This record gives sequence, structure tokens and C-alpha cells, in this order.
Amino acid sequence: MNIFIAIFSSFLFFLSFSYLASSSSENCLQEDVCFKGEPNIKFPFGITKSQPQSCTYPGFELSCDITNQTILNFPYSGDFTIQGIDYAEQQIWINDPNNCLPQRILTLNLTGSPFHGVTNESFTFFNCSLDYLKYKLNPIACLSGSTYTVFATTSTKVIDYLSSSSTCNRTGTFVVPVDVPLYDEVMSSDLTDHLRLTWDMPGCGRCAARGGQCGFKTNSSHQVVCSNLPQRGIPRSARYAITVGVGVPAISCILGLLCCVCSKVKSFTRGRRTLPEFNTIVAPQPTIVMGLDRPRLEAYPKIILGESRRLPKPDDNTCPICLSEYRPKETLKTIPKCQHCFHADCIDEWLQMNATCPICRNSPP
Repeated sequence: MNIFIAIFSSFLFFLSFSYLASSSSENCLQEDVCFKGEPNIKFPFGITKSQPQSCTYPGFELSCDITNQTILNFPYSGDFTIQGIDYAEQQIWINDPNNCLPQRILTLNLTGSPFHGVTNESFTFFNCSLDYLKYKLNPIACLSGSTYTVFATTSTKVIDYLSSSSTCNRTGTFVVPVDVPLYDEVMSSDLTDHLRLTWDMPGCGRCAARGGQCGFKTNSSHQVVCSNLPQRGIPRSARYAITVGVGVPAISCILGLLCCVCSKVKSFTRGRRTLPEFNTIVAPQPTIVMGLDRPRLEAYPKIILGESRRLPKPDDNTCPICLSEYRPKETLKTIPKCQHCFHADCIDEWLQMNATCPICRNSPP
């Protein structure tokens, strides 16, 4: 009987320790936000004044400015606003808080940060007289003045032509982490679209894509683990309730039953040498999947349209679900397997009821 009491005491200690440890780590797994409509913030990012420093991966510290915009500071380039975060693809979209992104591009230096461009393009900047507006080049308004105009181009023909002009000065060539890859040379661009960056460490993309929560293993360690992965059957919160509410009384009953069985077995073996064998088989329960859950939907890649409304597929200009044309600043989502685009709200509502792509009918990952 003493051995059963020891086992029971050890179980209670383990259960209490596990619950306290999980409660402590879950404090770092709560999502945060600067303001409604701003990107949801979770590990590896963290808002400095909202969460302990131990909850944020080094280099991913964020802040909220006086207008409640989400701010990321680069050691050599200053503050940028975060327009969107794709945790599954490990990508962010940034812009200038003062609405002159081309000026920030001229001094952009990502050294000392964990971020780098997804797709980099080299743009050559020119400062020309106003006469060049008649050539239908797209000027950069926030860098231009009353007597001159600034252009940025990737076209070798335009570069050669403007370089040979006596009324244009070549400012320099700068690497731009563009939002969408340029499949052709650009005659000129105002470079107002967001910049798209990515990071390599910590590698939480796979965890986010599976609907889990990435974070430090403990508050004093920088070892990153994936937890709270969705499981079929009973939800995690329900399992905790069952463990605490039912597990302890059940263990007590089991221990009492074992004591009773032991005494019966002893008395039974006095008259017989063999005991019957019991074999219990539990039939597996079928699982019915109707649609996708919220964690999987949140992990799908998001795209925030720029003024050019460029998408990877040129013919993707209308949402196939609501049949509305895409507009700048709207948030779209892509299904990773087939790369079809939709309004984020439209595809979320669809996939909660139908676990297939509305266009090709393939099952999303």
C-alpha cells in the first residue's frame, strides 16, 4: 500500500509542476497588437512595452508610435512601419512612417538586423529637368521639386539614354527588396509599394503553417520549440480540464481498485494456480473533417496590394469568390498548394465550410 501512496504523491507533484510550467510559458504565447487593423504580433516578434524581453527573439523587438502604427527599428536605417507579417513564410512588409519610401531606400542598410530581402532589384536613380515629364516616365513625387524631377529605373535603355543627357544627373544605383519580382525591365517606378523582407532564424515557419505556436522552451533559454499543435479529438484546453478535474479522482479510484484486485488475486490464487487473461480492444473513432480551423487559416500567406496591384499571376485582378476587383491596400491570401489568390475574408469564410480551393478544388495543405 505504501508504494501506491508514493506513486500517487509523485503524480500529483508532476501534474502541478507541468501545469505551472505550461502557464508560465503560455504567457509568452499571447498575441498582441498596436491597434485594430494593425498586424497581429506573436513570437518571434514582441511589443517592447507589452511583453517581457524574455518573450521576444533578439532583433524582433517592436514598438507602437503615437499614431498606433507598428514600428520596427533597424540599427543603421531607423524606424519603419510593419504593414503585414506572414509567419508561415517568415516574411514582413515594411514602409516609411513619413510616406516617402524612396528616400529611405537611398540609405537602406539591413546590417545588424536578422532581415534581408526576398527579391532584390537594382534601381538607378536620376535627377532630371522637368522637360523629361513628356517622355511619360513615372516621377518620384516626394523626391522631386519645382525645377527638377527624380526617376528610378531598371531599364538598361532608359539608363543609357538618361546618362547621355546633359540635363540629367545620375544619383546612383540602389538595391531594393521589392514586394513582387520584376519579370521585365521597368521603364520607371515611383517605388511606393511596400518592401518585402524575410528572416532565417528562428525557423518558426513550419510550426506556424501547421497551426502551432513557436516560442522559447523556457523563459531563461533561447532554445525555440513548437507547441500547441492542433490535434484531432479532444481540444488541448479540454484535455487540461479533464486531466485536472477527472485525472486526480480517477487515479484515486484506480489505486483503490488495484488494492482491491490485489487482495482478491491473493485469495483466488490460494485455490487455483492460473488466472484468466483479459483483452480489451477499443475501436478507433472516425474523424469527419468539414473545413479548416482558424490556426491553419491564419498561417496562409497574406499579400497587401500596393498601388500597382501587381500579383504573381498577371490575370489575378478579381476575387473569384465575391467577383470584386482588387484595390490597393486590400489584404489577399494565397493557397500555398495552387497559388490562387482571394480576398482574405472571402477565402477564410469559404475554407471554414469547404476544405477545397474554390477554383481548382484541390485540398489545401
